[in-house]
Amino acid sequence: MNSKERVLAAINHKEPDAIPVDFGATPVTGVHVQAIERLRTHYGLEKRPVKVIEPYQMLGEVDIDLREVLGVDVIGLSPKNNMFGFDNGAPFKEFKTFWGQVVLVPQNFNTTIDTNGDLLIYPEGDISAPASGKMPKSGYFFDAIIRQDPLDEAQMDPEDNLEEFSPISEDDLDYWRKEVARVKDSGKMIIANFGGTAFGDIALVPGVNLKHPKGIRDVTEWYMSTLMRPDYIHNIFDKQSTIAIGNLEKIYSVIGNDIDGVFICGTDFGTQDSQFCGLDTLEDLYVPYYKIINNWIHQHTSWKTFKHSCGAVEPFINTFIDSGFDILNPVQIGAAGMDPKHLKDTYGDRITFWGGGVDTQNVLPFGSPEDVKKQVQQTCDIFSKGGGFVFNTVHNVQANVPIKNLVAMFDTLREFKM
Repeated sequence: MNSKERVLAAINHKEPDAIPVDFGATPVTGVHVQAIERLRTHYGLEKRPVKVIEPYQMLGEVDIDLREVLGVDVIGLSPKNNMFGFDNGAPFKEFKTFWGQVVLVPQNFNTTIDTNGDLLIYPEGDISAPASGKMPKSGYFFDAIIRQDPLDEAQMDPEDNLEEFSPISEDDLDYWRKEVARVKDSGKMIIANFGGTAFGDIALVPGVNLKHPKGIRDVTEWYMSTLMRPDYIHNIFDKQSTIAIGNLEKIYSVIGNDIDGVFICGTDFGTQDSQFCGLDTLEDLYVPYYKIINNWIHQHTSWKTFKHSCGAVEPFINTFIDSGFDILNPVQIGAAGMDPKHLKDTYGDRITFWGGGVDTQNVLPFGSPEDVKKQVQQTCDIFSKGGGFVFNTVHNVQANVPIKNLVAMFDTLREFKM
């Protein structure tokens, strides 16, 4: 099997020749730039600055040479503009991070230092606008800066929360045409993040790409509004889904089935021990719109759909399946109710677990290489049977993970026998 065949076999619940692997294909299965530099050094690859492909989380590019060394089977495609609203492509410039690493960033990655010594970044790279992200001087990624005007209940307009959702431009369609053409014959599984389909994703609510965001932009206020202003949220989601379907139709008209999967949604529903909302809220407020998107995709394309939600979401998995999702990520195996064997036995023939290979809160950063090897072996033993599993960590690989633990993870994967 080549990589594409391997991943698609697993998603279709057929046992492939080896466990398919993803590192770096999506904004929730990525690798921090520091970890990438350490991996490149360990494997003796060309020394060069790592390219930042997602500046919000400071995720780096898993380039072709590293991808082959690590046995990665998936290529990810991201929008032309990144989370902060500026072009993520060339030209690039060098930038020295707080931790001393020199990386490559897009030309409009423009920053300043505030009075506390923290790093500020700006929407569309415009330093005349209020900063929308902050990286603490002791940090390794950005946090959103909440910029919400006082809310006047009588004047609230759902259109204010739709500013970032608009019909796709001809320039963006041309971008997607070229990006897909660039990788379609790679032999890898291709997953694309077109944007516009993440209903209520908390990472997106603050509008860090907007110079002067209107509407509900405070995360706490948004969560409260799902209970206090459900009609307002429904109005946003209804209009957003209409725009999204129109965009998907246009994108499909230029790329067809030359991709294999699509990142739909990164909305988190779980905490470490419970859920952010009740099942009734999920079914009333989110499921109708998930079904609109998933149904259109499954009726018109061969694309597989990818849902991300951290936390203890076991009570929601049946609903995710009924909503039409093919893939669930990150499979937070350390959260309440997320025991791998229970998940595989209960849901493993109906949804693909993309992630869950090793715990990134404790085992990978703080365990020994032997601890890492043991957990990777256990999760692979459980999840791989009968397909329905793509190996990735529980969310992105963060900075400061010991290189010996990363190597132990990849060595165990390489040695695993189906």
